[in-house]
Amino acid sequence: MSNSVQIANTGETFDVAPEESILDAATRAGIRLPHECTFGGCGTCRIKVCDGAVSYEEFPMALTEEEHELGYALACQARPMGNLVIEPAAKGLEFTPPIIAQARVQGVNRLAGDIIQLVLSLPDEVQLDYRPGQYMNIQLPQGGTRSFSMASALLPDNQIDFHIRQIPGGHFTSQVLPSLERGDTLNVEIPLGTFCHRPDDWRPMILAATGTGLAPLKAILESLLDNEDCPPVCLYWGMRSEADLYAAKEIASWRGRLYEFEFIPVLSRSSENWQGRRGYVQDAVANDYTDMSEHAFYLCGAPEMINQAKQLFMARGADPDFIYADSFTFQAPVAVAA
Repeated sequence: MSNSVQIANTGETFDVAPEESILDAATRAGIRLPHECTFGGCGTCRIKVCDGAVSYEEFPMALTEEEHELGYALACQARPMGNLVIEPAAKGLEFTPPIIAQARVQGVNRLAGDIIQLVLSLPDEVQLDYRPGQYMNIQLPQGGTRSFSMASALLPDNQIDFHIRQIPGGHFTSQVLPSLERGDTLNVEIPLGTFCHRPDDWRPMILAATGTGLAPLKAILESLLDNEDCPPVCLYWGMRSEADLYAAKEIASWRGRLYEFEFIPVLSRSSENWQGRRGYVQDAVANDYTDMSEHAFYLCGAPEMINQAKQLFMARGADPDFIYADSFTFQAPVAVAA
């Protein structure tokens, strides 16, 4: 017996077959719900269950038990236990529909040991319009895609750039990316995702990133530079060593251009000479704030960090309605035909 799902803010309805996920059923009905990894690792498909209940074959990594108890769900894994009324987590925001375009490589620059900046340009006829924090998909010739967040709010000449960590054995990051030269072309789908600044929150912002999860947060903060409506901002950036802090000097220069801006790098494998914070970024935030009830949180990076951060922050009063997360999940290598 199928169950009915209604989307509260649009009135759209669709049926979900037994053992079918909400996302699969919505896609089958031609209704677009934001999503990316489809295995519960990234959190892009987060929804709020306004009426009804859901279950999971296996509890998803990008959702905490506390969020589940408060009515949040991941559409890619959730199975209705009856009729539902849901609403997307990004309700009230409008996003430019994605397009597929041929991008041209403008630069491949090493930022730190295993981190590369990829700079692309889109054709002049493409009107580049994205919310800082969103991402694009690179379409691979062998099939499949690789997702990377835009690292800047706005670049000249229809350019976009990305911070990409090379993964050992990774097909794109370790094989394709280093071989790219200026003028090469890549097919991309852009913009995607719902991770972005929520200006209507009117709350002090705490941003926490690990690794290249900095990229979308950097883009968001660049969009707020010299903005009179910028709320108080505190950015925590978790890395392994001092040599990894490839954007620290640029970010530190934003003091005075962001309201009450604080920048706190946190290193997990620092040298003895490091005079800054040590440990893990989520613990650093939790140690600095005992009451998180009035803040908005933007989390980006490793799924483990995001999951732990949500639990720590909600235990200190953080409202899950104001916790926004973009979990970076590594994709499997592309199989090469013999």
